[in-house]
Amino acid sequence: MARSREFDVEKALDAAMHVFWKKGYEATSLSDLTAEMGIQRPSIYSAFGDKKELFEAALRKYTRFHASRVRAALQKHPSVKDAFRSFFESLTAEDYDQNPTRGCFCINTMVELAPHDEKFEVLTREHQMYLSAIFQETLERGIQTGELKTVKNAKALAQTLVVSVIGLTVMMKSRPDRSFINHAVEVTLSLIK
Repeated sequence: MARSREFDVEKALDAAMHVFWKKGYEATSLSDLTAEMGIQRPSIYSAFGDKKELFEAALRKYTRFHASRVRAALQKHPSVKDAFRSFFESLTAEDYDQNPTRGCFCINTMVELAPHDEKFEVLTREHQMYLSAIFQETLERGIQTGELKTVKNAKALAQTLVVSVIGLTVMMKSRPDRSFINHAVEVTLSLIK
C-alpha cells in the first residue's frame, strides 16, 4: 500500500515557484528547494520528478496565476482605456516598489531557458499568446461598446501590447529612470484610442 504524502503538494510547489522565480533555474540548487519547500529530495522526486520537471510545474502554476490576475485586472474597469492604464501603471509601480525586482517568472524563463530549450520556448510562447488573447478580448470589448472607435485590428494591437509588457518588464530589472518608463507607458497607451 502506497504511503500518503505528509506534506501539502500545492504549498510545496508554491515554495518551489518562489525560489525559481527569485534565483532562476540554473542558480537554484536542490538544497535551496528542500530548504524552502520543507521536504527532502526523495519527496521532491516522488511528487514532482527531477528539478526540470519541478521547474516546469512551477512555471505552469505561475502562468495560470498570472493570466487570471491579468484578466481580473482588466475586467474590473468598465472603461477599456482605464483598464489598460491601470494595468500598465501597476506593472511599473510594482517593480519600483520592490527591491530588488524579480520581474515576471515567465519572462525570466523566456530569457534564461527558452533560447536553448524547446520545451520552455513553447511554454513561454503559449503564455505570450494567452496574454495576447486576454488583451484582444479586452480591446474587442472596447470596440463593441464604442469606446475604441479607431482600433481596426484588435489582434495586432494586443500583440503589440504584449511586446510592450515584456519589454517593460525586462527593462525594469535594470531600474531605469522612472521618467523613461513613464514616457514609454504613455506612448504605449496612446495606441489605445
